[in-house]
Amino acid sequence: MIYTIAILLSLVGYFVIGHLAGRRVKGLDDYLVAGRNAPTFFILGTLVASYLSTSAFLGETGFAYQGYPFVMLIFAAVSTSGCLLGALVFGRYLRRSGARTVPEFFGKRFASRRVQAIAGLTTIIGLGAYLLGVMQGAGIMFSELTGMPYWVGLVLVWVTYTGFILYSGSPGVMLTDTIMFVIFSLAALGGSLYVIQDLGGWSGVVEGLLSQTDKPGIALWHGVIEGPEANFSSPGEALTWGLTLGLVWAAVLAASPWQSSRYLMARNEHVVMRSAMLTAVALAIFYALMMMTGAAINLYDPQLDPERSMIWVALNILPTWLGVVILTGVFAAGLSSCSTFLSIIGFSLSNDILAASKDDASAMRKSRIAVLSAGLIALLLALFQPPAVMSVVWFAATLFASSWGPVALMSIWSKRITAAGAGWGLAVGFVGNVALSLMIQAEWLSLPVYLHPVLLSTLMALLAIVLASRVTRVSQAEKEYQAFLHTFDAQAVSGWVSGTRWIALCTMLSGVAIGVFLWQQYAVTLAGFAERFALSSGAVQGAYMLAVGCGSMLLIAGAVGFWLVRPRHQKVSAMRMAKS
Repeated sequence: MIYTIAILLSLVGYFVIGHLAGRRVKGLDDYLVAGRNAPTFFILGTLVASYLSTSAFLGETGFAYQGYPFVMLIFAAVSTSGCLLGALVFGRYLRRSGARTVPEFFGKRFASRRVQAIAGLTTIIGLGAYLLGVMQGAGIMFSELTGMPYWVGLVLVWVTYTGFILYSGSPGVMLTDTIMFVIFSLAALGGSLYVIQDLGGWSGVVEGLLSQTDKPGIALWHGVIEGPEANFSSPGEALTWGLTLGLVWAAVLAASPWQSSRYLMARNEHVVMRSAMLTAVALAIFYALMMMTGAAINLYDPQLDPERSMIWVALNILPTWLGVVILTGVFAAGLSSCSTFLSIIGFSLSNDILAASKDDASAMRKSRIAVLSAGLIALLLALFQPPAVMSVVWFAATLFASSWGPVALMSIWSKRITAAGAGWGLAVGFVGNVALSLMIQAEWLSLPVYLHPVLLSTLMALLAIVLASRVTRVSQAEKEYQAFLHTFDAQAVSGWVSGTRWIALCTMLSGVAIGVFLWQQYAVTLAGFAERFALSSGAVQGAYMLAVGCGSMLLIAGAVGFWLVRPRHQKVSAMRMAKS
């Protein structure tokens, strides 16, 4: 009963908070991009909340429970680098453009309404599938916790986030995302520490995982590679999967509409870089704790449904108060992603697909109608489509890596890409990914782990961009807009340099701290049991390399951020401005 009350109160609370935020909405810019005045903490909150959904808490933690906690850490170490690198090579230029949506940025960059419409259409379809997955995750949680029917949970969740989006738009999404970020961060931290301590600390967990026989190899860096339930057949295959999917999700974090669009609300470009670095730190800590916790649940019961393992722990192992925090936190993660995705779908439909409005009042009215229509369609699909949280979410997310990734990068850094190249790149990358994924699902095609559909479709998109750009010409408008994107007013943000460099230093120190933590708590502990459990030298060396690799990614990301905002860079930029 207490869980039901907590969930219902959280729904009411988010609804009220979202409506209070709506009082700040005075015009279209307020509604779509929160007035472009959001500080670092709010952008951090909405970035993390947009990324971590029920898929992360249920699906990815469930994958760790299945036997792959450290493969997921390899994945996370690579993918989180996309936060900062994406902000540096794309996000800050996106903020500079002054666009209201990311498809609108593509439309401005290539002086083409057609490119904007193609980007908008891929946004609606791809995020529609993503929204479907996270809605189903929230519905499953509601049903598990309250005992009410699955459809009741879906409807209540939908009414909550749709209600405050209709009224408050981006300010409501941003504020509720940040509150949810705080709640589920505390939930992840508290729940992980309790489970690990309850099982004897890191040493006890590692020893227990080495001792159990249900999932042999779960304590090693490559996870389970033996038996009929194994996802990988060798350590090399597990490593290839972690690196490949890590790179794919780095592209997702860098360019996907639900991540990069958050930068459009930032106060300035230093806020973009600061929030990106802090997001990488937050995600690294989350994965380091939650993946180990997912594996540790096996020491309580190795026969659980993986996607419900965290719910089981909250209901059966944790103290009631902590269980309530955990479950409301996981529920908040799903709710925040739902609100983000629906808002982007609705905004893109009204701003990028439909005809332009005459004034702000009619544009806001059109946006609200678009949000409501998209939300109703998503609700109907979620009610009748069987739940498959992690598979749907991962499929939908990778669509943007292959279609948006190449175009986003080249729109900033290539002088040869044309509007035709961008349009064909978006379309071919998207359709190619869908086609290959469906053929694999239907078992018409089988690919090795290193030839993931997203990699092949990315190559297809690049080929389409090159060929289409070769037979068309870059217009003068395209040249001028790209030149504008590379014009930086250093004087306007010079006072922000010191703070950004401090955050870069903190990012570097966080990388060192995470590397040392994994070295001491995992690698050294595993090495201590090497003789007793007859572990190979490769298994032990792999643990040390894992610790170094996870720490190094944040160290490098922080160093890049520190270097790019050094004073000399600012002076050079100012001199270029003076000469121009």
